[in-house]
Amino acid sequence: MMGFGRFRRRAVATAKTDVPGWRRPPIETGRSRLVAIGAGFLLLLTVMGGRLIELTLLRDGEEPRLTTRGLREPIERGDIVDRNGILLATNLKTSSLYANPRRILDAGEAARALAKVFPELDVAEVRARLAPDKSFVWVKRGLTPAEQQSVYRLGIPGLAFQSEYRRVYPHGRLAAHVLGFANVDNEGLAGVEKGLDGLLKPSVRDLTGPLTLSIDLRVQHVLTEELAAAVEAFSALGAAGLVTDIESGEVLAMVSLPDFDPNRPNAGVKDGLFNRATLGIYEMGSTFKTFTLAMALDSGAGSMASRYDATEPMKISRFVINDYHAKRRVLTMPEVYLYSSNIGAAKIALDVGTRRLQGYLRAFGQLDPIRLEIPEVGKPMSPTPTQWREINTVTVAFGHGVAVSPLQLAEGVAAVINGGVRMPSTLVKRPSDAPLAGRRVISADASRDMRYLMYLVVAKGTGSKAAVPGYNVGGKTGTAEKIGIGGYRAKALLSSFVGAFPINAPKYLVLVILDEPHGNAKSQGYATGGWTAAPAAGRVIARIGPLLGLSPGAPLVAEPDRPVLAASAAIGENRAPR
Repeated sequence: MMGFGRFRRRAVATAKTDVPGWRRPPIETGRSRLVAIGAGFLLLLTVMGGRLIELTLLRDGEEPRLTTRGLREPIERGDIVDRNGILLATNLKTSSLYANPRRILDAGEAARALAKVFPELDVAEVRARLAPDKSFVWVKRGLTPAEQQSVYRLGIPGLAFQSEYRRVYPHGRLAAHVLGFANVDNEGLAGVEKGLDGLLKPSVRDLTGPLTLSIDLRVQHVLTEELAAAVEAFSALGAAGLVTDIESGEVLAMVSLPDFDPNRPNAGVKDGLFNRATLGIYEMGSTFKTFTLAMALDSGAGSMASRYDATEPMKISRFVINDYHAKRRVLTMPEVYLYSSNIGAAKIALDVGTRRLQGYLRAFGQLDPIRLEIPEVGKPMSPTPTQWREINTVTVAFGHGVAVSPLQLAEGVAAVINGGVRMPSTLVKRPSDAPLAGRRVISADASRDMRYLMYLVVAKGTGSKAAVPGYNVGGKTGTAEKIGIGGYRAKALLSSFVGAFPINAPKYLVLVILDEPHGNAKSQGYATGGWTAAPAAGRVIARIGPLLGLSPGAPLVAEPDRPVLAASAAIGENRAPR
């Protein structure tokens, strides 16, 4: 009966709802509204929960952007590797802190809090930067994870993070002037980072892989270490050095000291960013005699049997040309090179003639800027054709009056001894199957004679301290006085040695230059190229020879038909290397 009563009351209630004007009781209306409100809250909580999951799990904890002004998609540059695939430059994903000052409640308090996280920031400067009339300002770029977490803990509204890529150089200073560096926006500013910026764009590197340089990091390390040791030993201002492949023109090592850390390019010494190897322009001294004798042998203006009177100083107009440790006798052409005679070189240049000398220097690449994959390339200095006088021809013969970069000198000397073909220098590894396109500058016979002369300089002449047992080194020393106010500075020297090994079939060229070295007890007080640069070059050759797969061989024996020095008794006498 009770169940029947409940059924009857429910039926009567249902029937009443069909009657016009009938209204639902308040309690039932309230129940319906509560259900609707509950459903709305459930939907809102679901949306908020989804958003929270997105922010905390899918966005790596990154805050939502407060504004899009000043932001852009992060740029990821292509990797750079050495010729053996060792990583030289890559990208590290990082975050940068920015702010919307209009949403910051107290700029002063925010500035003080940020300065505690970043002690290098100036509170007043940050306070001014957070002026409320702006909607976007960078606070700090390239944060570490710990710094980012510290900012999170501050809980300051109006701060947010932007994901970016930071350029990283794993080997620090090593090859700094080759690589250059990129700014906080990952744009190349120096070195190959700038010179080959287009090739490092993501769209290009995705198709071709990392950029492979010609640099061999092992050779780079050896050259850097030996140059640094020489700078310290002789209290020099700096140094420059190169190791190149004579056949291909590839640069295996390029060093300029002082250098810098590309990870922090502005934190080094004042001259650290200056690339002495390619941007520096110097008068190269007696190493230029290599070109003088090569052009004489090639043009027929002289031969290995030619003789030059160096008995007395040479007078040209009001100028007097002297020899360092003069022999004061007639010298053969090999002796002019062996004893580094300025007088002999000057007379050879006059026999060649000014116009032919200019033509050869241009062919050797000494009068025009060198082409390279980096922007730091110096413009050589020389007299204009209308300014060029006889005295210029004479002084250029022994490396004064024309200023070039060390890499220019290396490229030219390589052409002299590789068979006579000038190969353009490159910092990018050439494909193994790529044809080598060079330009012939002298004959193969003249090149062979110059190899013999360079061998004599190391075997018995001024470059003897560059000799390395079993590697048959040939080369030429150079010592030039630097130009100062009012003329040349007698005690401010640029001392150098340029050599190749094995000289009978040259494979690699080594150039060492020291800027204003000072003599020490080991050099008997001399600061010239034979005492300072030549020993450093010898140590480099001894260390890199095995790395490059060259085993020591038997000593070189002069060919029997090679002309013999006229004054053979003078060979091997005690002398101070120049």
